[in-house]
Amino acid sequence: MSERALFVVDADGVIYWSYVSPIGVNPGADGILTALESHGRRGRRMSAVLDRPQLTVPLSGRDHVLGTSAAVVTLLEYGDYECPFCAAAHPAVTHMLKLVPDDVLFAYRHFPLTQIHPHAQQAAEAAEAAGAQGRFWEMHDVLFAHQDRLTVRDLVGYASALGLDLARFTSELQIGAHTARVREDFLSGVRSGVNGTPTFFVNGIRHNGGFDPESLLDAIGSALSAAD
Repeated sequence: MSERALFVVDADGVIYWSYVSPIGVNPGADGILTALESHGRRGRRMSAVLDRPQLTVPLSGRDHVLGTSAAVVTLLEYGDYECPFCAAAHPAVTHMLKLVPDDVLFAYRHFPLTQIHPHAQQAAEAAEAAGAQGRFWEMHDVLFAHQDRLTVRDLVGYASALGLDLARFTSELQIGAHTARVREDFLSGVRSGVNGTPTFFVNGIRHNGGFDPESLLDAIGSALSAAD
C-alpha cells in the first residue's frame, strides 16, 4: 500500500522536517511552507537543530526499555536486526549500560530497512512476538548474535531455545500480529528524521557521533553535565 510522505531537506542532506500522511489523505503543502518559513526565519540560529533533529514521538509505556525510569539520560536506538552496523553497535550499547547502569534508560525501536534487508521486518516481528511473552530482550540479543540466520525456521528455533510457547509464536508471525507495531516504530523514526541505522537519540536529540562505547559515553556524559 503506497502512502504519501513529505520531507524538507537542508543543503547538507539533513532532514529538517518530515510528515507521513494518513491513508487516503492528501497532505497538502501547508506543512512544507511552514517548515520553509521557520527555516528562513531562524537562519543560522537553527544550524544546531538542523544538524541534530529531535525525537518527535516521546517514550511511553509501549516502548521496550532497560534501566530505571529515574535515570537522568535516555538513550533511544532505531535499529534493524539485519543491519551489520546495528550488530556492531549492539555490544557497545551493552558495554555502556554495564558501565553506567543507574544513569541511563535505554530504549529500542524498530526501523527495518526492508529494501536492502529482506529478513529485517520479520525479525522485528519475531522480537515483538517474544516480547508478547515477556522475552523481548532475550530475543533482541539472539537476533543480533545471529543476524546472518533470520529465516522463519531460524526464528522459530530461537523461540524454542528461549522456551517460548511455539504455537503462539508461530501463529503470531504467520498472521502478522505485530506488523502494525513495527510499522508504528518505523514511522515514528521517519518523523524524527531517521534515515539510516543505527540512529541514536540522547534525551530526545539525535546523536551524530559514533556508536562505539567511547562516543556513546561521551554523549551521555555531556547529557549528564547539561542536566546538573
